[in-house]
Formats: sequence, structure tokens, C-alpha cells
Amino acid sequence: MRREDQGAPRARLVGVDATRGLAVLGMFAAHVGAAGPDFWAGTGWLQVADGRSAATFAMLAGLSAALLSGGPVPAEGAALRFARVRILVRAALLVPIGVVLIALGTPVAVILPAYAVMFALLVLVLRVPPAWLVAAAGAVAVVGPPLALAGRAVLPGADSGLSQPVDVLVGQHYPVVVWSAYLLVGLAVGRLDLAAPTTSRRLAVVGAVALVAGYGTSAVALRVLPESATVLRALLTAEPHADTLPEVVGNLGVSLLVLALLLAVGRRAPAVLVPVAATGALALTAYVVHVVVIAALGDDAVFGPENGDLVAFVVVTVVATTAWRAALGRGPLERALHRVSTDAARLDAERRAVRAGR
Repeated sequence: MRREDQGAPRARLVGVDATRGLAVLGMFAAHVGAAGPDFWAGTGWLQVADGRSAATFAMLAGLSAALLSGGPVPAEGAALRFARVRILVRAALLVPIGVVLIALGTPVAVILPAYAVMFALLVLVLRVPPAWLVAAAGAVAVVGPPLALAGRAVLPGADSGLSQPVDVLVGQHYPVVVWSAYLLVGLAVGRLDLAAPTTSRRLAVVGAVALVAGYGTSAVALRVLPESATVLRALLTAEPHADTLPEVVGNLGVSLLVLALLLAVGRRAPAVLVPVAATGALALTAYVVHVVVIAALGDDAVFGPENGDLVAFVVVTVVATTAWRAALGRGPLERALHRVSTDAARLDAERRAVRAGR
């Protein structure tokens, strides 16, 4: 095994991996067990994971694309093409994995097909300055929700459970026309110096403002608007997976706050984050395995009245990923995607070099 496959992630990335790990565990909480109806009582606080964890996962996809293509200094020339090929191949490999998970017939709305499409689209904007990426994300967040709402109403198959292309674009779960905003913001964040303390502080401030603006605007609007204003209320709610402007802004606020906090902790006490960062480093493997296990256990694991299954999912995943990361480095699916995408990019580079030498 090569050395780079064995070690833990670099210290500056511990916070990113930990954020991704927390997002994965949050999706477990959204998929398994039960959250009480009252947020402030019992297990009601688990509602915070619904929608926000998947949004954080999507935002980190954009950040990952930035890291694959140079981080704070965007790649150019041959290095940019190399990064684009790697991203496209990874996206292509995620599609069949997602299709297989959907075919298992679990109640889980599998994110991978939509994730793959959006990840692939990022190759078009890898060189776009961060300010323009944020502006584009804002435009998507404004225009995307009414497009998705209209698309679900008029297009056949727009609620097919991510099994049809139209559902990936405008459907009820992870519509590309809305969720691309998360990836664009993540790509912009990935162009920052994530090791700098000032970056964490700025992300925290922006995140707090976005959280208050998104969820606050929704709360005020729903209090003021009459029940008869159904379309406006549908576009201004911030309920999980409503895919509205307030929800997107609020979710991004949560994502940026969590990232800022864990980047700061990762600089000062990285050892504290090792378990959850290991889950983040093996995020694809952990996500796939959890859907497979849900399929094996049946719907009772998802709709059960207790949270014993959720605790078991979290504990086993954290322990297993920590042990695997320490002993073997990349997870099995992560290793496969890395190897295939890197080999494909190298082959493309070699072929171009041969053609150039003729």
C-alpha cells in the first residue's frame, strides 16, 4: 500500500473531514429512529439533522471540488484538465452506486445521483472567482425554488424518487436547480485559506447572518401571510427539504457555522475530532453501508418509535471508520474512486502528451 493511502488527513483538513463526518451522522439521524414532535422536548432536537445535514454534505462537495483543483490557488492549464477529469470520473462512478442504492427500495431518499450531476457540473466553473460563485449561488437560490415548484406540477416523473432524470432536476429531493447553490458556495469556500484563523471567524459571521436571515425571514413571512396565500407560503417556508430561498440561506448558515467551528477546533485540538473526522474521510463508504443495512433491517429501523437503532448506527460507524482509517487509510469506496479517477486523468494526460509530440 502506498504511503499516501495510509496516513490520517493533513491537520488543516481535519475540520473539513469532521464537518463531513457530522453531516453523514446527521443523515443517519434523519433516516433512522424517531425525532419527537416537540423540538424542545425529548428527542425532538434530532429534527435539526433533517435537511441540514444533507445540505452540509452538498456544500462540502463543492469544497472538495475546490481542493481537488488547487484549493486557494485554482489550477490552470494541464493541472486544471487533470482535475476536471478526476471530478468527472468520480461523478460518473457515483451514479451507478446511487442507482443500486435506490433499487434496494428503502425509504431513504438517496442523494448520490443528484450529487453526481451537480459535482460534474462544477467542472464548468472551477476557474470562476469566489465572489462570482457566491453571486451565482444567490441567483440559483432565488430562481431555482419557483422552477422546482413549477416543474413538479407540470412535468411527469418529477416525484419519481430520484429514479428519473427529471426528478434529479426539479423533484422533491435534492433538485439540481436548487441544490447547486450549496455546491457553488462550497466551491467558493474551498478557494479560501482554510488554515487561517481569520477564515474561520469570517465563515462564522457569515454563517450566523445567513442562519438568522434565512430562518428569520421564513418565520416572519409565515406569521404575516394568510393561509390562503398557498404559493407564497410554499416559497417562503424553511421546512426541511422545502427547497426554498429561506431554507437554502438558513441551511447554508448552519453549514458554514459548523465548518467554522470544526476548523477552529481542528487547529487547536485535532485529536478531539479524530473519530468524527474518520467518518468524514470514509463518508461514501459509511453512507452506502448505512443504506444497505437499512435495506437489510427493514422499515422498522427507519420508522421505529425508539432510537436504539440510531445509536447503534452511530457508534458502530464511528468505531469502525476510526479503526479502518488508522489501520488502512482510505475507505474501500474512497480508494476505488481515487484510483480510478486518478488513473483516468493520468491516461488522458499521457494521450494528450503523445498527440502533442506528433
